Amino acid sequence: MPSAVSEIFLDFVSLVYPRYCFACADGLVKGEDIICTKCIHDLPRTGYHLERENPLYKRLFGRIPLHSAFAFLMFNKGGSVQKLMHEFKYNNHREIGYVIGRVYGEELTKSGFSDQFDMILPVPLHPEKHRRRGYNQSEKFAKGLEEKLSAPCKAEILQRLVKTDTQTKKTKLKRWENVKQVFAVQNPEEIQGRRILLVDDVITTGATIEACALALINSGCGQLSVCSMAYAAE
Repeated sequence: MPSAVSEIFLDFVSLVYPRYCFACADGLVKGEDIICTKCIHDLPRTGYHLERENPLYKRLFGRIPLHSAFAFLMFNKGGSVQKLMHEFKYNNHREIGYVIGRVYGEELTKSGFSDQFDMILPVPLHPEKHRRRGYNQSEKFAKGLEEKLSAPCKAEILQRLVKTDTQTKKTKLKRWENVKQVFAVQNPEEIQGRRILLVDDVITTGATIEACALALINSGCGQLSVCSMAYAAE
């Protein structure tokens, strides 16, 4: 009976300390986790994985040798995705990235992407920033994808060598100058000839993704695709 007792205890805890959806702030019901079913259904999906030459692909095309590019959600100021991302990145709710990664991984699997990648690489944080925050948000998203796609997440391969300033208020040129020589590949033989899915949390200008991608291409990556939790159109 331990499982029944545990379930009763959890039900009691949820009554005393109710759990809330991070997108809409309504209470979660039994079986829901982090984000309520309605909000998951209503999230502003891009549908980019269904269209090869989508807006994100076009933004990156010509800058890096790219096989495919897609993002799960459309980021708009003041919208539900911005609220989720703020909770995820700045309020220590790391589980949000994992849940969204699982949801998108399921959608990618249903669309035939389950055997398209050999490994998933998250965009890394500088070690000092990683220690301060306690986790890498891109890695949490990548771990959710890993659960659904037939590809392991390898967070140690791509490393950030230089601590950079925040990208939030920089122009496109300044963003590129801020990151163009800060990434390196550890043990390049692990990625040579491999199909890589490079993962970030939010893509805006694409400067960070471009810098990471060039490090991977120069180290012998066989095929490169890009994926993000959200895309913020300029």
